[in-house]
Amino acid sequence: MSVLSRLLERMGVRRPVAPATTLLPGEQETPSTERGSRSTPENQIRYLYRYMWVDPELRAAILDIRYMDSIDGRVKKIHRRTASAAVKGGLQLKTSSANKRLIRAWRGFERRLHLNRIEKLKSDARGLLMEGNLPIQWVLGPDKRVVAGIRMPSETLLPKVGAAGRFENPQAAYEQYDLTSGRVIATFPIWQLSLVRLTPDNYDDQGSMGRPYLDATREVWKKLRMTEEDLVIRRRTRAPLRLAHVLKGMSQEDVEQYRAQIEADQTDITTDFYITGDGRVEPVQGDARLDQIADVSYLLDTFFSGAPAPKGLFGYTEGLNRDILEDLKRDYFEEIDALQDTQAYVYELGFRLDLLLQGINPDSFDFRIQFAERRTDTPNQRADLALKQQALGASRETIWRTAGLDPSAELAQREAEARSNDPYPGPDNMGSGGGRVSVTPGNQRKGESSTTISTRG
Repeated sequence: MSVLSRLLERMGVRRPVAPATTLLPGEQETPSTERGSRSTPENQIRYLYRYMWVDPELRAAILDIRYMDSIDGRVKKIHRRTASAAVKGGLQLKTSSANKRLIRAWRGFERRLHLNRIEKLKSDARGLLMEGNLPIQWVLGPDKRVVAGIRMPSETLLPKVGAAGRFENPQAAYEQYDLTSGRVIATFPIWQLSLVRLTPDNYDDQGSMGRPYLDATREVWKKLRMTEEDLVIRRRTRAPLRLAHVLKGMSQEDVEQYRAQIEADQTDITTDFYITGDGRVEPVQGDARLDQIADVSYLLDTFFSGAPAPKGLFGYTEGLNRDILEDLKRDYFEEIDALQDTQAYVYELGFRLDLLLQGINPDSFDFRIQFAERRTDTPNQRADLALKQQALGASRETIWRTAGLDPSAELAQREAEARSNDPYPGPDNMGSGGGRVSVTPGNQRKGESSTTISTRG
């Protein structure tokens, strides 16, 4: 301590202690080098209006999609079938089998959050399709571990971002509103609520919410429903056969009496009419052009052009070529892959949080959470690809993963079988030599390869 400092201390004058800083002299205190605004001018104005309330456009779109799903079987089948195809096979931890601690942590995380149940995964996938967003709240238990991942209704959530499209306070990143009373129910920090989005205006804009998958087809769907209703009304009013009763020389009283008698017998099966006097009954045919429904077909094609799959996969197979259907299915598989990647990423965020709570650095491991079955391939196609990889000399874990199996589980099962079957295994029955696989490409239906497997006998 200097002489001046001791003198000032005796006089009761204390110098303020400068806060610790890592800034260089002359350096401005900024969190990063980012400049400008992430959001568009239109979204900046929207964020100002939405600062105290949820997005009304998103809520209206979600309500429309839910209504469409509840009354139209086509929309329900699109959501149900797409969600089922996306989650088929369940989740899988893609990592080396040597990371046993990571594998045990994932199995416990998957079991606690019911991610091994197809019902849970399918519910999240349908919510992602119908709402365009998948917000998952991570619930911590008494032991500070993630014990549940709850899907929240996205139309009640409001990202607390500024005009620049960034979270103003990570400790209060999202707010949930009670749409009946208008009050804030809960506030979520950014670690507690993970949100993934479908087709946002800007991925880097943290206030840009996703859109439902069938959002852009709502107007076409309304026109299609209206046209189908008009078609039914037209058939009811113009399709039935009518009769023209031509009565000549009959008085008004005779006509009324004849009319009353005929109309009174309408509920009975009447095949003949008897008229006294000069008269005849002429049939009037219904509309002969009721089969001309090109407008309905056009609206139907327009509606399914915005669906993830061609209309042939949802029951409309008339006039659809098989080769064209195969090409359209490839586009459908790509949509399924994108949906799987989006949904699996939110589970990976929760798993990373659970690892951090255990004191494990997730960045020290090379892993990825993904769905086991990609591109909705058939078991035969996956086995065919795995055998091709085996013929090329790929690793055993790669082959198992391609076939849709969990490499770590298969390796543990093989070790358990080796221990249980023979307590003194010899070199000939340790599985040191594998079978030989011969692949003849392209000589099976749909371009699949013919495979011949020979094992040691």
